[in-house]
Amino acid sequence: MPGGRLDQDERRQIASGLAEGLAYAEIARRLERPTSTITREVMRNGGPTVYRADIAHRATEHRAHRRRKTAPRGQEAPRQDDGRDAEAVLGFEEALTTVFEQSGLPRMTARVLASLYTTDAGSLTASELVQRLQVSPASVSKAITFLEGQGLVRRERDEGRRERYSVDDEVWYQSMIASARAHARLVETVRQGVLVLGPTTRAAARLEGVARFVDFVGESIARAAEQAREILYTQPEAASDGIAEPDSDRG
Repeated sequence: MPGGRLDQDERRQIASGLAEGLAYAEIARRLERPTSTITREVMRNGGPTVYRADIAHRATEHRAHRRRKTAPRGQEAPRQDDGRDAEAVLGFEEALTTVFEQSGLPRMTARVLASLYTTDAGSLTASELVQRLQVSPASVSKAITFLEGQGLVRRERDEGRRERYSVDDEVWYQSMIASARAHARLVETVRQGVLVLGPTTRAAARLEGVARFVDFVGESIARAAEQAREILYTQPEAASDGIAEPDSDRG
C-alpha cells in the first residue's frame, strides 16, 4: 500500500467515490489505502455530504504550514497540555471552519467562530485570536464585528478589563431570535410593496406569496428557539433529598 500523505488526485478520487455513494472501505480499496485514512480524511474536512477535494487539499496544506510555524524543526506536532492530539484538533477546527464557510460566512469570520467553539472556555480575547490564527488585529476586529451583527458572539470584559468574545448556548438562542426578527422586517417591507403595486397585480400576488412563506418560517424559528431554550437549557429541579425521582413508567 502506498504511504505518505494523500495527494490532490487521490482527494479527487475520494470526492468522486463519495458522489457515487461508495463506502469508505471501497474507496480505500481503490486507492490502496487503509480505510481509517479515508475515514479520517473525510471527517476532518466536513463529512461525506460536504467534502470537496480542492478545499480539503488547501486545508491540509494550511494545517501543515501552521505546524511548521509552531513546532520545532524535525519534531511532530506535540500533544496539547490537555492530552488532545494537536493535529486532530487542528483537523477538526479546519473541518468546522469549512462547514461555517459553506453556510455563508466569510473565510476569516468562519475561522474566528471555529476557534471560539474549540476552546474549553468558549471565549478568547482579540490578542489571543490574533496569536492563535496568525492574522492581523484588523482581520479579527472585522470578523468579530460581523459575528456580533449576526448575534453569533457576545462581547464582554474580563477581570483585567480586556474585551473577550464568547460563544455559548444563549448566543445561539439570540442568533435565532435575531433571524426571526429579520424575517419579520422582510415581511413588513414586502407587504408594503403589495400595497404600492396594487393587490390585484401579478407582482403583488408574487410578493404576497413571499410574505406568507417568510412569515411562517420566521414564526416557526422563533417558536422553535423558545421551545429549545426551555427544554434543553432549563435545569430540572432536584428532588427534596437531592436524588432525582425515578420514572414511574420504568417500574
